[in-house]
Amino acid sequence: MQFNNKSQFFISLLMLAIWTSTLHAAPKAELIPFWNKSNESNKVIINHHTWQIILDSYLDARHQSGISRFNYAKLAKNSPDKQQLNDYLSYLQQLKPRTYSKGEQKAYWINLYNSLTVKIVLDAYPVKSISKIHEGWLAFGPWDDVHANVAGKELTLNNIEHGILRPIWQDNRVHYALNCASLGCPNLASQVYTATNMEILLKQAAKAYVNHSRGVQFKNNKLLLSNIYDWYQVDFGGTNISLIKHLQKYANTDLAKLLLEYKNSIDYAYDWNLNQP
Repeated sequence: MQFNNKSQFFISLLMLAIWTSTLHAAPKAELIPFWNKSNESNKVIINHHTWQIILDSYLDARHQSGISRFNYAKLAKNSPDKQQLNDYLSYLQQLKPRTYSKGEQKAYWINLYNSLTVKIVLDAYPVKSISKIHEGWLAFGPWDDVHANVAGKELTLNNIEHGILRPIWQDNRVHYALNCASLGCPNLASQVYTATNMEILLKQAAKAYVNHSRGVQFKNNKLLLSNIYDWYQVDFGGTNISLIKHLQKYANTDLAKLLLEYKNSIDYAYDWNLNQP
């Protein structure tokens, strides 16, 4: 690329900086109205058994680091199990989630998001970070690429998270349920989400993340949080005060005390490396 003068060069650098910053900016929760419908009289339970088999076989939820690890390399070599995952995703996409109860829908979308994320990584494996997987040349990660079709509607991962889950349920604990295949992310749950275990799993996920150093830690007397709390601060009340109160709710006794006494600024960090063994 050639520039006629220094001003043009610096303008280009500024535009590049702005573009780079937008890559990491979190989308707003904007409802896709089509999905805000349910049938509470429908008592049918969606079958997530196949996803549970995949988790049991390839997820190490007791890794010594406290971060669950998914063995993408092992699954990539197992054609029958890869087909099982594909079949499960096909099954989910053939359903019409709006005809189910809200409780079934919430579990449906979380399980679809997480299993779809695993497939996206598998299809690109070997890869060091999900952020390197994308269709567009300037994109950051696969979140805006179409990877599903439900009820005749093409869907991206961002559609599921920001157009469905966040605006419909307005439950900030959803951030602890969705796994982006990264070490900095909350753990991929070892159990599939269901309407009946939803509350238990969300509380467990929140506690696990808040009490792990990648979620919340004090480093050199400075509070260091996951970027999740920066990107989605609006979901945690919109202020540092409301965010601290949220963290205190799930923090263990010692951490909660430190949070209560903390009055300074907050730093943020995130690890995009793949959550593999």
